[in-house]
Amino acid sequence: MVDEYHLMGLFRHEDQAAAVIRELNERPWKLKRVHSPIPSRLITEALKLKKSRVGLFTLFGGIFGLLSGFALSIFTATRWDLIIGGKPFVALIPFAIVGFEFTILSSVIGNVIGFLVSARLPMISTLELYDPRCSSDRFGILVGCEEGQKKDLEAFFKQHKGEIRVFDAQT
Repeated sequence: MVDEYHLMGLFRHEDQAAAVIRELNERPWKLKRVHSPIPSRLITEALKLKKSRVGLFTLFGGIFGLLSGFALSIFTATRWDLIIGGKPFVALIPFAIVGFEFTILSSVIGNVIGFLVSARLPMISTLELYDPRCSSDRFGILVGCEEGQKKDLEAFFKQHKGEIRVFDAQT
């Protein structure tokens, strides 16, 4: 089995980090993760991330909530033998309130689940490949490479004026 080394390039400016990310896409090394102290549009564009699927979770949660709200209201109305004076058992206008409330509740729950799934949280196993400076003033780019490419990757980060942190080999 080949040992994989992880190197992190630490950069002070987001435009430096974005340029390195764009250049890494053309290199043989594997970009693992990018740590940023602030939300950065430049880095997001350089990573060429796909559109988030959180909205779909919210949509399907809302549709499920609307249908289940109406279903609960209809089921409850048909199970109780109430004398309603000739009015229909299933009246859609009053049931719309329950459907609306279930829609909001299920949309929020779907949104939270979608966020957790999309962000792959909780991610406890990769905490050892993190530098605390990425939480204050540095942009960190974690890259994986084989042992023979380690010196080339270090030279690449130095060429772009980045600090280097080498992590132990991961098998």
